[in-house]
Amino acid sequence: MPGCDPNDFASILMRSTFKLEGGGSLGTAFVLGQPLSGDPPRARYVLITAAHVLEDMKGETATLHLRQPKGDGFARLTFPIPIRKGGTALWVRDPRADVAAMLVALPQIADLRLASTDLLATDDILRELEVRPGDQLLVLGFPFGAEANDAGFPILRSGRIASFPLVPTSTTMAFLLDFPVFRGNSGGPVFMFDSNRVYAGGTHIGTTSLLLGLVSQQKNVTETIRSLDQTLTKEHSLGIAVVVHASFIRDVMNQLPSPAALASEPKKAP
Repeated sequence: MPGCDPNDFASILMRSTFKLEGGGSLGTAFVLGQPLSGDPPRARYVLITAAHVLEDMKGETATLHLRQPKGDGFARLTFPIPIRKGGTALWVRDPRADVAAMLVALPQIADLRLASTDLLATDDILRELEVRPGDQLLVLGFPFGAEANDAGFPILRSGRIASFPLVPTSTTMAFLLDFPVFRGNSGGPVFMFDSNRVYAGGTHIGTTSLLLGLVSQQKNVTETIRSLDQTLTKEHSLGIAVVVHASFIRDVMNQLPSPAALASEPKKAP
């Protein structure tokens, strides 16, 4: 089975990011491990994506394009996941931001490397690391549904932070990234994987791994053209992404039902 350097954050996220499609909607999703209270070594799988990706899907099932080890490489593993039950959404979304989280059960044969939720950026971490405009970030996704290879790995692209300020995230809500967004990019993780970062007046030897948020949408400018007999409105893309802060990912994960609550749900008679 192909290995993975535990310090290679880019490869870890590459192996936990998947194409998600169904019912006329296409996007990117990634899976994080949420440690179980009282049993920290174990974690439950939480699928994260942009809320509108799930909301735009019709029906009760979506397809997650997983991967499985095959020889020295990988092969595609398409896997249906329930997204609604009786018309009721199985995901939780943040009321303020375009972020959704959902508990998922994945097959054991799937290749998956879970990133720790400790790597979700908080306001304190953003301040400590002096994350700022011009910093280069990496983005994983499936632009127009395109994949890096036949196994279905996401495409890695990059861009620079293009707005200020970043904090407090509860007020700024999102930041801009100089990164063209295409259909299929929504929900993709945006992260830093930096070497020998300079902050606090010095160079810090080693790698800096940090998950800063997810792609929500592209930044547009609306043009209104008026004539004597009509008014036309045009949308122009700036080639810039709107990225929802990781603090909202953390918040929406905390809204998921606890294992105790799930265990106490009434079971239907067979």
